[in-house]
Amino acid sequence: MSSKLLIVDDDTTLLRFLRDYLIEDGFEVVTAERGQKALRIFFQERPDLAILDVMMPGMDGWELTARLRELADVPVILLTAKTSEGDKLRGFRLGVDDYVTKPFSLAELGARVRAVLARSRALTQGAVLQAGRLTMDVRKREVRLGPGLVELTPTEFRLLEALMQRAGEAISQEDLIQRVWGDHQLEGSSGLRRYIWLLRKKIEDDSSSPVHLRTIRGYGYRLEI
Repeated sequence: MSSKLLIVDDDTTLLRFLRDYLIEDGFEVVTAERGQKALRIFFQERPDLAILDVMMPGMDGWELTARLRELADVPVILLTAKTSEGDKLRGFRLGVDDYVTKPFSLAELGARVRAVLARSRALTQGAVLQAGRLTMDVRKREVRLGPGLVELTPTEFRLLEALMQRAGEAISQEDLIQRVWGDHQLEGSSGLRRYIWLLRKKIEDDSSSPVHLRTIRGYGYRLEI
């Protein structure tokens, strides 16, 4: 069965080119020119991935991403002319899975879509993971610390899953970046450190003195069992 994509862009000419190319590339595609219409279509169609333009009138790509994140953990790719680190960090804090910077080739977009879908499917195929008091149910997208539910963003979830899959082992920064952001990584070590800090605030009793998510100086991180 082909994956269903939702594409949202107020440029109707570009929207038509993207739709036609991705249908030819084997995807099922639904489209919208505005954020509010995109939300209605999302409820109706339940796409496997959303491709959103950042700069749109009314509800822009940032707000639309936040609204979609309230509804489901659908993978999101942003189309943007913005390339600053601040914009990228903003997107990843919202749980954006990848960026495609304008101008781009249709072949590049197709490759990015397939890579994000592959990572998303891999996340849903694991068993329940356990590390100390932490329990992760990948299929339910649920994490508990003892009996309490831990609310995580999609990016935080991917990072914690990578750590829990190899709990007790030292994992290099490079391995974690590849696991969480894939070949089209935009974060680098500074972004990884930020997400480690965010995770610690949610799973440590004292995030300033972590005992579970440990730093391996000059190498990476280890999740203690």
